[in-house]
Amino acid sequence: MRRVSRLFMSGVVLAVAMLIVAFTAHAQTRGAAPAGKTIKNPVASTPVSITAGAAGYKKYCAFCHGVTGKGDGPLAPKDADPPDLTDAAWDHGSTDGEIFALMQNGAGTDSKMVAFKGKMPDQDMWHIINFLRSLGPKDAKR
Repeated sequence: MRRVSRLFMSGVVLAVAMLIVAFTAHAQTRGAAPAGKTIKNPVASTPVSITAGAAGYKKYCAFCHGVTGKGDGPLAPKDADPPDLTDAAWDHGSTDGEIFALMQNGAGTDSKMVAFKGKMPDQDMWHIINFLRSLGPKDAKR
């Protein structure tokens, strides 16, 4: 009876370990979440927000994306090819919610874009999005 109990417990432990690995791998998936399209920017795009976003952008983003957002940052990792954040073409989604999800989670395993969740307050991310909107085309999706 003890042998059956040990085998059963071994199976349970193995199943729990597999679930932990699966959830951990899922949590590490980077890139804009499909649900990002439905997220609305809770921070109004005001001059105060845009100024705060410019400061946050300078602190967290400019070294890769460049001072003007053209993707020409002097400290971008080799072969990173940061995108131009001032144009209308956004590869990982162009709504405010998609950009927010991208900033939180990173751009995916084939990108050098890091995740800022836990490193930057959410409100700062929204301010940066408002700042980016002030740089780009005025008819971009929000």
